[in-house]
Amino acid sequence: MRILQVIHYFSPLHGGGSINAAYNLSKHLVERGHEVTMYTTDFELDEEYIKSLSGVRVVPFHCIANIGLMLISPKMKGQLKKEIMDFDVIHMHNFRSYQNVVAHHYAKKYNIPYILQAHGSVLPLFRKQRLKKIFDIFFGYSILSDASKVIALTKTEVEQYKKMGVGEDKIEILPNGIDLSEYDNLPKRGDFRKKYGIGDNEKMILYLGRIHKIKGIDLLVKAFADLVKELDGVKLVIAGPNDGFLLTLKKQIEDLKIGDMILFTGPLYERNKLEAYVDADVHVLPSVYEIFGITVLEAWACGAPVIVTDRCGIADFVDKVGYVVEYDKDQLRDAIFKVVSDEELRRRFGEEGRRLVREEFGWEKVVKRVEKVYEECTR
Repeated sequence: MRILQVIHYFSPLHGGGSINAAYNLSKHLVERGHEVTMYTTDFELDEEYIKSLSGVRVVPFHCIANIGLMLISPKMKGQLKKEIMDFDVIHMHNFRSYQNVVAHHYAKKYNIPYILQAHGSVLPLFRKQRLKKIFDIFFGYSILSDASKVIALTKTEVEQYKKMGVGEDKIEILPNGIDLSEYDNLPKRGDFRKKYGIGDNEKMILYLGRIHKIKGIDLLVKAFADLVKELDGVKLVIAGPNDGFLLTLKKQIEDLKIGDMILFTGPLYERNKLEAYVDADVHVLPSVYEIFGITVLEAWACGAPVIVTDRCGIADFVDKVGYVVEYDKDQLRDAIFKVVSDEELRRRFGEEGRRLVREEFGWEKVVKRVEKVYEECTR
């Protein structure tokens, strides 16, 4: 099958789950014999990241303007018009983008089926709500109504699509996956602690992800400030790139006078990231809003127990093998206390999480399900 993936930019540093999904989906489709092309822009383009995507033809169009991450790349029009009939199906990632507007126009004109995967962006929430609603009037509702299928990561996202007028018969629930082979040879326990001076007997609480207001790290800091009044020898590790919230967070920590118990590592990748998960006594995802939460799968693959808020789409899965709490400081503090204080509970949650991720979330299994969606659309 000849497949076109469309995504507005392709940088692992700031991309989050949608970039990871487009990368791994394309990689595994090629491994299964498909011909995959990716249209994107040169915004924050990482050449090494593209080179690592062996077998995928990546076409980055020059971005002439960046209007709040609405990346304008006019040369995509001519290229797509010339190549559109070469593709059997188009897979559009995210929702409100110039690239999706162009892909929708030519897909409809030349009757090429397309799938939209919004990755949690379908409702006009949070910033730029007025601009998002204007986009929807001119383009968004048409993009949704003309799609052969839309992909939801969770039941929560199914309801979001329905609120935007998408019929339930068009919606397929397909979670993100992870490459399980990356977790076959994990680092030995203690490497991360040794590197950052964390004692073997200290309880290590890990947050790993973007440092953004939406991630709820300030709630975690408040819960941690209460926790250290009840429990000695506890360390909070905050790992990830700054996405506009770092200074606010550091000011909060300074005001609470707990700076000596909190470690900022900056972004962690590859082996360094695995070391953090392996050494963590618990991984916490305290998001205000999270349509999925790929770090939960990564933590499970390393055998780390997990706590999330009920505002995370992956909470339905976590509830089976970890703790799901309301977005509440006291509930979060109590859940962390239970996990770090009970070695048997930590071991059980970690083992059950590892089993679940291997049974349900390997990319090989996810890609087979995506293939079926493509086949339905092309029929």
